[in-house]
Amino acid sequence: MMQNFQGKTAVLTGAGSGFGLECARIGAARGMHLVLLDVQQDALDRAVAELQLIVAAYGGTILARVVDVANAAAMQALAQDVQLQLGAPHLVFNNAGVSAGGLVWENTPAEWSWVMGVNVMGVVHGVHYFTPMMLAAAKADPQWQGHIVNTASMAGLLTPPNMGIYNVSKHSVVALTETLYQDLKLVTDQISASVLCPYFVPTGIANSERNRPHTLAGQKPTQSQLVGDAMGKKAVQSGKVTAAEVAQKVFDAVEHRHFYIYSHPQALGAVQVRLEDVVQGRNPTDPFAHKPELGEQLRQQLRS
Repeated sequence: MMQNFQGKTAVLTGAGSGFGLECARIGAARGMHLVLLDVQQDALDRAVAELQLIVAAYGGTILARVVDVANAAAMQALAQDVQLQLGAPHLVFNNAGVSAGGLVWENTPAEWSWVMGVNVMGVVHGVHYFTPMMLAAAKADPQWQGHIVNTASMAGLLTPPNMGIYNVSKHSVVALTETLYQDLKLVTDQISASVLCPYFVPTGIANSERNRPHTLAGQKPTQSQLVGDAMGKKAVQSGKVTAAEVAQKVFDAVEHRHFYIYSHPQALGAVQVRLEDVVQGRNPTDPFAHKPELGEQLRQQLRS
């Protein structure tokens, strides 16, 4: 278990806002060296400006890079820089993510490439390039401890309609991280993993269009995508649990080696129903069974 963070290194993707920034704030307050990655230069600059004095007070270092986590070569180069300047990271938070909605057959191959590139391959790259470094550090020092946290979503445990591309990406992250946890247990007791499954928490992911690649700039959204975007923003912005509270849950999980991290444990009832559907061979339960008015509203909007 990693309970002393001072002087240790954390790599955080999507560090310019949301969970990434809040975890960086906790890491800075605990005396960690920070490697901050984001695709937005302005957000990254603001994060560095805020955190550099706190980190410096502990004699720490900030390494900040504008990186598209979907780019394997860029992530490999970043990992090499981290190894040279700070050594193997003790905490890797593969957190960068984007959202996109709409009826699943309406998402274009370009949209699939973008969402899966960031949400899935971004996590894959973080695992691929940093895990071997961490294993080498653990082998060299029996006291060395490391942890990898991957951000999925409650959409990685459920299958809400009109957001299939996001569901697929987050189910992939859950499966990847569960497998990573088991694979690590095969080879070491010094490194573990967790998966973060937040529900509706106010973060910048509701405005993912700000980082859509230029290849998608001229693509006109469908009716289902417009409806999904509006519903998603409303749900996220109405969230009562803050990103800062979720970040604290992340550090608590790292300290105590808890695998599943939930922002809204009360949402697990729907997960249980879904798993019972699977085990009992039932057809999927209506996701709007407890709020039929929402389901009717969505059907009317999509059938009009």
